[in-house]
Amino acid sequence: MASGLRQRIVTALALAALVIGILFWMPPAAAVVAVFVVVLAGAWEWAGFAGFVTTPQRFGYTVVMGIAAWAAWRFTADPAGLAAFLRVTALWWLLASTWIVFASGRGGRLAAGLAGFAVLVPAAIGLGRLALVEPRGQLLLLFLIVLIAAADVGAYFGGRAFGRHKLAPLVSPGKTWEGLVAGMLGAGAAAWAGAQVLGQPVLPWLAVCLLVALVSVAGDLAESMFKRHAGLKDSGGLLPGHGGVLDRVNSLMATAPLFFHFIRFFYY
Repeated sequence: MASGLRQRIVTALALAALVIGILFWMPPAAAVVAVFVVVLAGAWEWAGFAGFVTTPQRFGYTVVMGIAAWAAWRFTADPAGLAAFLRVTALWWLLASTWIVFASGRGGRLAAGLAGFAVLVPAAIGLGRLALVEPRGQLLLLFLIVLIAAADVGAYFGGRAFGRHKLAPLVSPGKTWEGLVAGMLGAGAAAWAGAQVLGQPVLPWLAVCLLVALVSVAGDLAESMFKRHAGLKDSGGLLPGHGGVLDRVNSLMATAPLFFHFIRFFYY
């Protein structure tokens, strides 16, 4: 147990150093490229949820995902297209949450494959366009990462220490309501600190960040649901101690479009 936690921490620190290096020592365009690389890595793993297990199948799914993400990027360059895209994304996550709560046992390979596009393409747009927000999109992207990490860490340790009541036993048996509360407390602390650094009004900023952190739970549960359907414990094995790329960024991908939507009102 101790060695597993140590490995998890080492991987997390290495990823943190890489993210900070990209965000603060490279131009914003590099952050966009990094976002698309992560999304494509996520598509490679998501292909397994859809039953694509051979290399050519995974490669084909990833290429199509990349084309879809690029087309969405072009479409959202227009403000009207961006607004419409974000509305459709919000509708998807509302439907996904309903799916998780009421029909988590349903859904075949085709549904999983299509859901991958509904999750990963909006994530590419939300994260990529957030990095380009003037005057400090890269700092906002870092804050979002910290916010979701704080919620995840709070939920992990709060659940281990106090967890008694299962949150979604059919989807992710390890998650508890106590862990959820602890995660929200962690997100609240990160949001308060972020308001000071970013110069935002505390109460509106706190409300936005807590809503974003709550949506992150849907992203985590959605990936867990598709993993269970596919009979997988982890989405992959690229990140020691964490599993696959999706296992590390599932919550972030769900929240990126929503957070970017709110940032448009704060900064535009």
